[in-house]
Amino acid sequence: MVPPKPLAAGIVAVSFTVVLYLVELLDVLLPADLDQGGIRARSLSGLDGIAWAPVLHDGWSHLFANTVPVLIFAFLAMAGGIGQWIAVTATIWVVGGLGVWLTAAPDVVTVGASGLAFGWLAFLLVRGLFNRSFGQLAVAAVLLFVWGGMLWGVLPGNPGISWQGHLFGALGGVFAAWLVAKSDNARARKAKGTPGAAGTLGA
Repeated sequence: MVPPKPLAAGIVAVSFTVVLYLVELLDVLLPADLDQGGIRARSLSGLDGIAWAPVLHDGWSHLFANTVPVLIFAFLAMAGGIGQWIAVTATIWVVGGLGVWLTAAPDVVTVGASGLAFGWLAFLLVRGLFNRSFGQLAVAAVLLFVWGGMLWGVLPGNPGISWQGHLFGALGGVFAAWLVAKSDNARARKAKGTPGAAGTLGA
């Protein structure tokens, strides 16, 4: 399903991508190595990397590889509105980052927005199952056909690529889809005036 306000959704997706490019430009121009602010597994000093890792990239080629998925999936994930997109993105950001921090090799620094891309893709693929929405399932089918091969990235493979970031980003997307469906169902029950919709306890 297309976002209800496609122009606003497009602006947000493009703006987020522009931020990634500006950060990479700063990394090139400044003497400091910003990439060292990424996630260092099981290190307290590297815990704050969860906040910064998705906007950092290991060079322009890394950023170029992430650009199209970020633009497309970020845009489509705004079908539920900008507010929902922020909540979904924050969930993927935190779950993916914590997963990397807990499981990645201790001698590497993990950076990149691919975890977000995997999270948005997973969110788009499963939300129709939770919501039982034919329209969302149709979108998921198209995405699976076009981008399904990308899902192999959740498995260990290339030593230079963080499969942990992909895996836990995707799990964050699934979790976010479940939370959104739960919230939508609660609002639907409240709108219909069904018992328990107002938060009362049943015997």
